[in-house]
Amino acid sequence: MREESRLTVVGIGADGWSGLSEQAQALVLGADVVIGAPRQLEYLPDEVETHPWPSPLLPGLDALLAEHEGKRVCVLASGDPFLSGIGTTLVNHGYELDVLPALSSVTLARARLGWSAEETAVVSVVGRGVARVARVLAPGRRVLVLGADVTPLRSLLTVRGYGESELIALAGLGGPDERISDGWEHDAGPLTVHAIECAGPALPLIGVPDDIYAHDGQLTKRDLRVSALARLAPSPGELLWDVGAGAGSVGIEWSRLHELNRAIAIEQDPERAERIGRNALDLGVPELQVVTGPAPDSLSALPAPDAIFIGGGLTAPGLLDFCLATGARIVAHGVTLEAEQILGDVYAEQGGELLRIAVEHAAPLGGFTGWTPARTVTQWSSP
Repeated sequence: MREESRLTVVGIGADGWSGLSEQAQALVLGADVVIGAPRQLEYLPDEVETHPWPSPLLPGLDALLAEHEGKRVCVLASGDPFLSGIGTTLVNHGYELDVLPALSSVTLARARLGWSAEETAVVSVVGRGVARVARVLAPGRRVLVLGADVTPLRSLLTVRGYGESELIALAGLGGPDERISDGWEHDAGPLTVHAIECAGPALPLIGVPDDIYAHDGQLTKRDLRVSALARLAPSPGELLWDVGAGAGSVGIEWSRLHELNRAIAIEQDPERAERIGRNALDLGVPELQVVTGPAPDSLSALPAPDAIFIGGGLTAPGLLDFCLATGARIVAHGVTLEAEQILGDVYAEQGGELLRIAVEHAAPLGGFTGWTPARTVTQWSSP
């Protein structure tokens, strides 16, 4: 932490200077310099020395604060500094903060709508794609979306079958120009929170139907996918390597389970790699990283994983040994005799769990119904 660079952070709302408490006003007036977004700085009295953030922010952040080293620096934040705000950015850069928050746009929106915190999902697309909203869509769910342009949001809801949802635009919350309107009919402009009362089809977080994925046949099917994920045992914030990802289904559903989960899909076929990216967008996890190249060569530069799924390429020389050396939890699938031999050997050496999974689906057989078997898969999971 940068003890010598301790900063005061004050949350300010759309009601501007008059909305600040006496304590907040005193902190601003007592600073040698106040840093914030131009629209925030316009709220302040003329006698306050101000400096806008650089644009883009991150490349110039440290240089700007170093320029004011030794001064009493006050930073303005929108509402709650730790709700997709500058407070999080500063802490991540190692600065120590004294923080006086204001009401967040989320708090104000819930107050206007009568929505409880417990029943409301919040998705920030500030600096991110609106596709993130797709992960939380579910019948009857209430969602607040921060930082979204309304046109792509409307398009996403329509494409995902949620065009009958109620879409509410809450603009300028807490300010003199506050306005609440129909988000389907009106473009509310900047500083707008969009609220969604979801009406549309259900889609599970895991066990997504196979036909939802675009694929060329290289897809870990639903029953095998759920079995693998159960043994990969994801926890919030963990990183998965999905090696030989095919359509990316395991990494995508790992990411769908929690907004903090991260996944890297490694796929050597460029066409499949591009398809993984599209599947990730469609299923609401656009942050999923796709690495195009062979394994294990493509793995050495990646951040250390918490878990690894090997869905393809198990017979590539050195792949399993490389993955074992990471110390991560591993689940590997094999369908050939050669892959099965590798999994039998690692089971004998390492222990864990070794399964053969045969799935059969009922299907028409003449005028009757019979069983159609899928290819049997051998699954090994590390102890």
